[in-house]
Amino acid sequence: VQLQASGGGLVQAGDSLRLSCTASGSAFNRYTTAWFRQAPGKAREFVSVISRNSGRIYYGDSVKGRFTVSRANAKNTVYLQMSRLKSEDTAIYYCAAEKDLTVAITYDPADYDYWGQGTQVTVSS
Repeated sequence: VQLQASGGGLVQAGDSLRLSCTASGSAFNRYTTAWFRQAPGKAREFVSVISRNSGRIYYGDSVKGRFTVSRANAKNTVYLQMSRLKSEDTAIYYCAAEKDLTVAITYDPADYDYWGQGTQVTVSS
């Protein structure tokens, strides 16, 4: 599967933004999908993960209560709705997917074989 992340941009603190991750190919409903981000000079950070059927969803502590992940398997797309953005949310956001995981979700980027190219989110204060 190939992933295409989009929706990034330059916004002001407090604004909202919605990222999309669209997958090519079929059987997207067999892929657990996650969002990670990486700011300059920092390690890659887990943001959110959604299981194949949306039954399990988790967020990183830094975004909990502000970000919402969802998916539309019929459209091969996962969304990340970001609200009340802060300057510390500035990063490149990557979507990642893995097929037929034996666990419903995983936070470990090493468990994901498929990655999108990333989309830049810049939040000005």
